[in-house]
Amino acid sequence: MRVIAGKARRLQLKTPEGFDTRPTTDKTKETLFNILNPYLADCDFLDLFSGSGAIGIEALSRGAKYAAFVENDKIALECIRANLKFTKLEELSEVLGHTVQEAIRALEIRGKVFDVIFMDPPYNNMLEKEVLLELQHSNIIYCDTIIVVEASLKTNFDYLEDTRFRIFKTKEYKTNQHVFIELK
Repeated sequence: MRVIAGKARRLQLKTPEGFDTRPTTDKTKETLFNILNPYLADCDFLDLFSGSGAIGIEALSRGAKYAAFVENDKIALECIRANLKFTKLEELSEVLGHTVQEAIRALEIRGKVFDVIFMDPPYNNMLEKEVLLELQHSNIIYCDTIIVVEASLKTNFDYLEDTRFRIFKTKEYKTNQHVFIELK
């Protein structure tokens, strides 16, 4: 796995060993960032369920001014820190070793607000629903914050009809999808 574009382009990233994380393939990552590119310049980026940190690192490499990485797995946290050091993007980032809900509360208290939020929770556990329900009332999002959820193709987002969010784009791949969400 590597950084595709920007100032850290072509640098190889480490991934945590085992099956607890699913690194996003280069092709899928490239498609994702082709969609996100117009929003990245000088943005504040939040990478939830970060795994190796590859998505947030790609955002920093492509011009995000700051990225926060949230991960509670100790091995993955070490991997994120190593990748940030290797890509020389440490000073533009923050790594939070908390659950996503704990991190959201900590970021709220500190008054952090994000332009783009990406989450890649474990598939088919409805964790994205829990996070989205919390985010809809959170002060870490702007009225035009873009939220991207990487989920299995089986994941149902019908519950969003009863929230403050709406889906404005969906990109499907062979086994998963990116769902782009914003406030109504």
